[in-house]
Amino acid sequence: MAAEILINVRPQETRVAYLDGGVITDLKIETKSSPTLVGSIHRGKVIRVLPGMQAAFVDIGLEKAAFLYVGDIRDEVDDSFEDEEEDKNLEEPTSEKIADNSKVPIQDLIKEGQYILVQVAKDPLGTKGARITTHLSLPGRFVVFMPSVRHLGISRRIENEEERERLRLAVQKISHSGGVIVRTAGEGATDEQLKTDIDYLERLSQDIMKAYEKKKTIGMIHAELDVEQRALRDMMNESVTAVWVDDPEVHRKVKNFVAQLMPKYKQNIIYYDEKKPLFDLYDIEMEISRSMDRKVWLKSGGSIVIDEAEALVVIDVNTGRYVGKKDLEETILKTNLEAVKEIAHQMRIRNIGGIIIIDFIDMEKELHREKVLTVLAEELERDRARTNVVSMSTLGLVEMTRKRIRPSLSKTLCEPCSYCEGKGYIKRKSTVANEIFRELERDLPQLENKKSVINVHCHTDLVDWIYEVDAEMLAFTEAKLGRSIQFKMEPTYHIEQYEIFIT
Repeated sequence: MAAEILINVRPQETRVAYLDGGVITDLKIETKSSPTLVGSIHRGKVIRVLPGMQAAFVDIGLEKAAFLYVGDIRDEVDDSFEDEEEDKNLEEPTSEKIADNSKVPIQDLIKEGQYILVQVAKDPLGTKGARITTHLSLPGRFVVFMPSVRHLGISRRIENEEERERLRLAVQKISHSGGVIVRTAGEGATDEQLKTDIDYLERLSQDIMKAYEKKKTIGMIHAELDVEQRALRDMMNESVTAVWVDDPEVHRKVKNFVAQLMPKYKQNIIYYDEKKPLFDLYDIEMEISRSMDRKVWLKSGGSIVIDEAEALVVIDVNTGRYVGKKDLEETILKTNLEAVKEIAHQMRIRNIGGIIIIDFIDMEKELHREKVLTVLAEELERDRARTNVVSMSTLGLVEMTRKRIRPSLSKTLCEPCSYCEGKGYIKRKSTVANEIFRELERDLPQLENKKSVINVHCHTDLVDWIYEVDAEMLAFTEAKLGRSIQFKMEPTYHIEQYEIFIT
């Protein structure tokens, strides 16, 4: 099926959408105010080693210290380069695993005050700083190069054994000093293409090492490509018939980039200069808006509800308005199967990662549960991020993980509500009123001056509610305290805010 890539560029934001058959299947948004740091390489300084957590905090020049886990540290970290990751969230090695130092105490690997070369593996998220690794990896078009690790791996998504063996032999023939993982895009690549990719990445690694040795302060040494270049490097393939770019300068930059990296696709880069906004061609704006909602409706009338919490993401499936045509089990199965496809779609668009719990509608038949899991696995095969699904529980819950590298769509485009402070709810007016009356009873002693007046400053809506609905409680409290209580309206106060004064 024909695919297209749309690159929408504005002064403060760049968006890249991948469409397969006219349906958006991947979305990348990067703002100038908070660009991704994943893949960037820094000279960092260890500021604190935590033996109890087997981790360390490293200053890499960001607002928050970065977090380095013992398993992300290689031996002799101060001597040379190194690496481990691979195609980040795209694919992973299948051959022998790279040595793991997680059993070696972190205090034996690094010391406070030590300078180290690190790469950002995950962007800062919420109150957490960036997660970093000393296992550096440099992604190219066909391979990922690991400068100081002797390792050869092939993407799991390349399933043909003959092709896997051909690629393995081809890489072994190429003289290089590090490790190599062949990416999914490397399937069908010629020996010359693989050599060109590896040679370029090896030269890049040498330049980075020289920059690290010259740099005397903490900070960035090497930045990843811009979002549009990364997208083309990772997404461009035979099925992409057109890449539309709506900015002339970025169009030229992208065309030159493609001409150098993958010249056979150069003619597919097209400048879009129509009056109609580029993302309106396939109603992408509507799709983005839909992906910002908590509830997503299914075509049948059912729905899914997506809640992103600190520790995990919960997705609930409901029949909604769908009542079915045959029996209850068939109605539930159809709703769950439709929900599976929408959930997989929403995970890709929203870039949901971490632990994910899906609460499907309970199914009595084992055959139906297996069918839902099978369809879920099939849908997740299209996902570029690494996923792992655990079997369904008797309660209809499916546990899964999806590799999270960058913040989700909601974290990128939204911020916690300043009014509810991110809780998602505020106290009822009756609750705040009762808190006021309880505080008056508890904290204000019986004063000798019976003429003193108690003044309560609070939100206008709360004052109206007390006089209109809770007048009985007001009269009861005044009688108990033996003095008058007056409420003063403060329109600028938060609904939960109040102050008590005695005059």
